[in-house]
Amino acid sequence: MKWSLNLGRIAGIKILVHWTFALLLGWVAFTESQRGSDLPTTLLAMGFIITVFFCVVLHELGHALTAQRYGISTKMITLLPIGGVASLERMPQDPKKELMIAVAGPAVNVVIAFILWLVLPSIGDSFSEEFFLRITPANFFYLLLFVNVVLVVFNAIPAFPMDGGRVLRALLAFKLGRVRATQIAANLGQFLAIIFVFIGFMYNPFLILIGAFVFFGAYSENILVQHLDYLRGHSVREGMMTNFVTLAPTETVREALNKLLMGSEHEFVIEEEGKVVGTLTRSQLIQAVKEEQMQLPVVEIMSADVKTFNVQDKLSDAYTELQKTRVPLYPVLENGRLAGVINTDNINEFIMIKSALTH
Repeated sequence: MKWSLNLGRIAGIKILVHWTFALLLGWVAFTESQRGSDLPTTLLAMGFIITVFFCVVLHELGHALTAQRYGISTKMITLLPIGGVASLERMPQDPKKELMIAVAGPAVNVVIAFILWLVLPSIGDSFSEEFFLRITPANFFYLLLFVNVVLVVFNAIPAFPMDGGRVLRALLAFKLGRVRATQIAANLGQFLAIIFVFIGFMYNPFLILIGAFVFFGAYSENILVQHLDYLRGHSVREGMMTNFVTLAPTETVREALNKLLMGSEHEFVIEEEGKVVGTLTRSQLIQAVKEEQMQLPVVEIMSADVKTFNVQDKLSDAYTELQKTRVPLYPVLENGRLAGVINTDNINEFIMIKSALTH
């Protein structure tokens, strides 16, 4: 994610903190200053927030490490003011596996809360409204226990794609199938997201951010699952483009620009005698023009590290890869030779046609 600070890796998973997290710490410092708190009290409050988000990282690691057991890798965990996001490579199709991954995060918070409950001395009837108003050395870990319990309860809300929503989707999928289960869970998630927003306007602005995240997250995943269902059983050959323009490695930037202007292609495959040697994007061409490299062969500015698909590969796998990498175009090979190209736009057109034929 852009504008994020890399904190390192845990179990091979990159831990990032988004720059907006600094706004949260700034808001805490401002709130404490308005209360007239001294520097040690302000630092303690900020330290509490950091400790809470350490628990959030452990929560997300619960998801990630459970997914790892099923062969699903996690690129990164990103900390935002509204919580953490584990960027799993994909979600499993098996509802049992999704259920285990979804439950693993809150289970970590249950363990943290239980350990704190065991080690902290009982304070009897000392709880009061003031106990929760200000963080002190005396109540620091008690409040941390309370926050972990709140995280468990909050994540149990069936607002897809939150943990509770994923649990609901997995349970529904056992009987209804993944597509229908996703539709129901996503609709419920969007309904609850609207409620979050309304409550947020009245009480807490952070609920507005959470509501927006849930609403658009539910919408996006619902669409993705529907699209993958349309693509199931189809090969890359069915969705690739066979009418496309290629460039030879020896062609110059000027010649490539002419082909760019004459047609609708924005990206080109560089091929030599049917063998793919690289790809060239419009932005690479424009950069070469700015640097006055008009006579330079395209082989000098192309991307040589090219992932390809085979005509027999699953179209759903190609779609998932394109969504994940945002690469504008992939060459498609048959018997090692260039047979076509595939991009997101063409697969989306394939989905539109399949959708129209089924309605």
